[in-house]
Amino acid sequence: MTNTELNTNQNTTSTTQNTLTTSTTPNTPGTVLVTSGTGKTGHRVVERLTALGVPVRSGSRSGEVRFDWADESTWGPALAGADAAYVTYFPDLAAPGAVEAMRTFGGLAVQHGVRRLVLLSGRGEPAAVLAEDALRESCADLTVVRGAFFAQNFSEGAMTEGVLAGEIPFPAGETAEPWVDADDIADVVVKALTEDGHAGLVHELTGPQLLTLAEVAAELSAATGRAVRYVPMSGAQYAELLVQYGLDEGEARWLAELFTTLLDGHNSSTTDGVKRVLGREPRAFADFARDAAAAGDWQG
Repeated sequence: MTNTELNTNQNTTSTTQNTLTTSTTPNTPGTVLVTSGTGKTGHRVVERLTALGVPVRSGSRSGEVRFDWADESTWGPALAGADAAYVTYFPDLAAPGAVEAMRTFGGLAVQHGVRRLVLLSGRGEPAAVLAEDALRESCADLTVVRGAFFAQNFSEGAMTEGVLAGEIPFPAGETAEPWVDADDIADVVVKALTEDGHAGLVHELTGPQLLTLAEVAAELSAATGRAVRYVPMSGAQYAELLVQYGLDEGEARWLAELFTTLLDGHNSSTTDGVKRVLGREPRAFADFARDAAAAGDWQG
């Protein structure tokens, strides 16, 4: 439910933390493992790599290539034969156990000959940076992609039901967030996987504008033709709501605290990370909402 695949996935004042100082030339890898091939960004990365002719291993808990972060015995077999990997950790890199998981996964990746890793992380999450550092210990070529909250949370994620019901409850207050399109994330990830010049870099990605959830609701109303409103609530109230939806009480409290922390205003800025990597502006939230509505994402 976070950026790592509500997608939320260290706050910095820079846009892309490092600039591309070397040329980005095509360097198509061999087989690429996508650890969550059915996730918001994962399935998009799989589609793009496949279109480029890159062999892909699409990992999932129940698919042909079995990969489950809760079952370490699945990691090695999924890595076997891969040359690169796109790593998206569930539920979030700031979650308990993520540091240990990244350290172990990175060691296994290098043992299996994986030379390039691209990690999806969350913007403005100090705890996630610890997990980034743990994966960096593997000494593989690592690129970190830190994303803002995904626009697709409203069409493919936990907030979709709220859009359909006409109410989006969330502990965001009046904080503005630079919602990023998952397609932009996927395009950057594919660049990092298939071109030289990204190893060791941190790409911080946002959308082109800041929107409060009230403004997001207005954009969704315009795109869908149905009334959608934002319902602000406290972190404690949101945790209670998550428990009503069936989450464990401990997990619900942790998620509510994470969202409340991320939406305290320290992430209320945009970056030029997408433009630096892709040479174009990031996609606006209004364009996402229009296209999602046209695709029937909110037909119920």
